[in-house]
Amino acid sequence: MSSSTALEANNARFNTEASEWDANKKHVETCNNAFEAIKRYVPAFADGSSKELDVLEIGCGTGLLSFALAPHVRSLVGVDTASGMLDAFNAKVASLASPASANLCAVNVLVQEADDVHIQGAAAALATRRGESGHDAPYRFDLVVSHLTLHHIPSMPDLLATLFQCLKPGGRIALTDYEDFGPEAVPFHPKKKREGVERHGIKKDEMVEIIDGTGFNEVRVEQAFVLRKEVEAEDGKPAREMEFPFLICLGQRS
Repeated sequence: MSSSTALEANNARFNTEASEWDANKKHVETCNNAFEAIKRYVPAFADGSSKELDVLEIGCGTGLLSFALAPHVRSLVGVDTASGMLDAFNAKVASLASPASANLCAVNVLVQEADDVHIQGAAAALATRRGESGHDAPYRFDLVVSHLTLHHIPSMPDLLATLFQCLKPGGRIALTDYEDFGPEAVPFHPKKKREGVERHGIKKDEMVEIIDGTGFNEVRVEQAFVLRKEVEAEDGKPAREMEFPFLICLGQRS
């Protein structure tokens, strides 16, 4: 499957599921777990400086992780390519007590360069909301996060290279996804949802090699949490509950 075909398949699926996404308890649980992992592993959340962070979220979806992070950071720009997901995200922003002063927003873009006009425009809009003006250089971020997005990415080295460029010096990545622990990881997605899935989870050693090769320092890939979920009957095995380890991928730009 070509990357463009996979993207179309992903967008079609997520547009269809967007309206019911937040009603899925496992979606909420795994995003809450990712949020707690980010707080544990990113130093700014421990030392009290997280309110100084400008965050970029890749694959923000309906904003489950975004809205958990937003009260703890200075700003958050979410990006996604599924319009249905972004409609749900924007509806949440609109329902806030003061939408015009919200410190988060989302844009529809496939992130391929740090200077993308959509990302830059969103970052500039959030800076204006907080009273900043006269920003000359392109906007860069203190933290890039993603959750359950990496397994949809055609080229992991290309993505990591782009994320590296999106960061300020000293900026960090904290990316979470389920682990590829062999053929048993495949049932994470039911058969009808596998179109557009580039890989069945991420591999620890492979991610360490890619992140380190991109130029990041303080590279770590560790198990962050375990999600227990029911999988469908397949290949002679009954429907059953399985445990899926999730990894967090960390690195810092010098």
